Amino acid sequence: SGLLTRLQTSACTVRTLSSSNSFSPNIPSCMWKLGRLNHVAIAVPDLEKAQSLYKDVLGAQVSDTVALPEHGVYTVFVELGNTKLELLHPLGEKSPIASFLQKNKTGGMHHICIEVDDIKAAMTELKRKNIRILSEEPKIGAHGKPVIFLHPKDCHGVLVELEQA
Repeated sequence: SGLLTRLQTSACTVRTLSSSNSFSPNIPSCMWKLGRLNHVAIAVPDLEKAQSLYKDVLGAQVSDTVALPEHGVYTVFVELGNTKLELLHPLGEKSPIASFLQKNKTGGMHHICIEVDDIKAAMTELKRKNIRILSEEPKIGAHGKPVIFLHPKDCHGVLVELEQA
C-alpha cells in the first residue's frame, strides 16, 4: 500500500472517486481529515540557479526568497496552479537542509506537504496509531500556519509535513 493510502487510513478517511462521498463502514469517522497537496519541497544547493530555472526557463511565477531562521532554511515558492514547489536552501550550518545536501550534493525532493483541517486532532490520532511526529507541538511554517512533520520511517521513506488548512 502506498503512502497516501496509509495516511488516509490513519486519518480514518476513505475517499472514493464517486461524487457520493461515501465512506467505508469499517473505518471509524474521526475529527480530522486530509486535504489537498499543498507543496512538494525540493532542497537545492544553489537557490538563485533554481529560481532562474523555474522563472526564466519554465516561465513560472516565483516568490521572493524568505528566510525562516526557526527552521534553518531559505524558502522560495514556485506557483504551479494546482499546487506549489518549495525550494529550500540552508540557512546556517545546523540547517536540516545542509545535512540533506551533504548526502545529496545536487539536491532533490525533501518532503511533501499535505493540508489537514485540524492539526491538533491529527497529532492525537497519529500518535495513537504509532506514527512518530518530529516535534511535540506544531511550529509556524512558511505560510504562517501550524505545521508538523511525520517521521519518514513511518511514511514509507517520505518526510511528510502536515499543515493546518
